[in-house]
Amino acid sequence: MITQAMVLAAGEGRSLRPLTDHTPKPLIQVGGKAMLDHALDQLVAVGVKRCVINTCHLADQIQAHIKERTKPEVIISHETTLLDTGGGLMKALPHFGGEPFFVLNADIWWRDRGHSSLAQLSQFWDSMRMDALLLLVPVEKAIGYSGVGDYFLTPDGKAQYRGNHPMAPYIFSGIRILHPRLLSGQEVRSFSIVPLFHKAEEQGRLFGLVYDGDWGDIGTLESLKAINEDPRVKLVES
Repeated sequence: MITQAMVLAAGEGRSLRPLTDHTPKPLIQVGGKAMLDHALDQLVAVGVKRCVINTCHLADQIQAHIKERTKPEVIISHETTLLDTGGGLMKALPHFGGEPFFVLNADIWWRDRGHSSLAQLSQFWDSMRMDALLLLVPVEKAIGYSGVGDYFLTPDGKAQYRGNHPMAPYIFSGIRILHPRLLSGQEVRSFSIVPLFHKAEEQGRLFGLVYDGDWGDIGTLESLKAINEDPRVKLVES
């Protein structure tokens, strides 16, 4: 099992203003629990011992919130200016010792049905064949989502980006396993991880696993409202 992780928590959450003017996006509650705690609790449940959390916007609030937790061990990777996903990962990379690790967005809610999605990702992971393994959600099952999807899947589990297709059947959930070599040759600067996913796809090293549980992305005020009002969320969180 993979026992290290990173939670991406540095963003400004502009699409959730005015909520995020005074509260960092990861500390906004879904079903009565901060999204950051939801992510960390899921990681602890599958044996993750150490987690890097990157911060920037309203970082002091996130650091104060983390002090109340005993598990997992948390390392703060603070960014004085936003480095985007790619740069944030590069800055934190020395903490992972060249080994694969979970990466979770801090603005999602998900509930497993049966087996843990993180455990399934870990079991499916193959460092020899993969640079990235994405958890993918069927478009029709996503709570509060109205987009056109992100990926297709081949029969052997390789993920293919939508590109010029008008729609794709799966959304990238914001949950993945990455190998540090995905970031080989990069520098600590602000850059998107997406071109590196495309490169891994071209090399046949980008894979996906379909999620069969409940999932929602808190990308807008409307989606936050839809998720908080969904009975699947109300039944689980307290």
